[in-house]
Amino acid sequence: MMDAVKKSTIAIFCGSKTGNDPSFAEQASSLGKMLGESGFNIVYGGGDSGLMGMVANQALLHGASVTGVIPKVLIPWEQYHKQLTELIITDDMHVRKKTMYHLADAAIILPGGMGTLDELFEILTWNHLSIHNKKIFILNTNGFYSDLINHMKRLEKNNFLYHPVAESFTVHQHPDSLIEELVRG
Repeated sequence: MMDAVKKSTIAIFCGSKTGNDPSFAEQASSLGKMLGESGFNIVYGGGDSGLMGMVANQALLHGASVTGVIPKVLIPWEQYHKQLTELIITDDMHVRKKTMYHLADAAIILPGGMGTLDELFEILTWNHLSIHNKKIFILNTNGFYSDLINHMKRLEKNNFLYHPVAESFTVHQHPDSLIEELVRG
């Protein structure tokens, strides 16, 4: 895994909706604020709605450089953020993800839907294939990812993984402990 991520660019993968648990929005906003205050930059999906918009807005308010990466097809679907430091428009989803992975030094996964799961599993797979070596953090707000993490442990138990789950990502329940780990490097 990556040695230090201090003062780096962090990829944020999360929902373009807020979900139905108020703690999702609270932790997304807190995370964005803390990342900005701690001097981290952000690359994310470029939307202005949902958890992704909350992280971006708080990060911008607290001094972060925020780069959005959005494919053409999503511009009418997800309202793109018009106050970003930089907005990169890609031809498709594959180029979007590749661009985000390339720009990021580490990734944080917050609650989200199918797109968030796609991004999580692709970045995990690329780490396992040594395409890159990004530190991955899961913000497990109110146990949102607990069932998924347990299923990945089942994959490991049944000998379907090449790397232990515990070495694949770090799980945090709250943004403050996650930021402390990022700052420590």
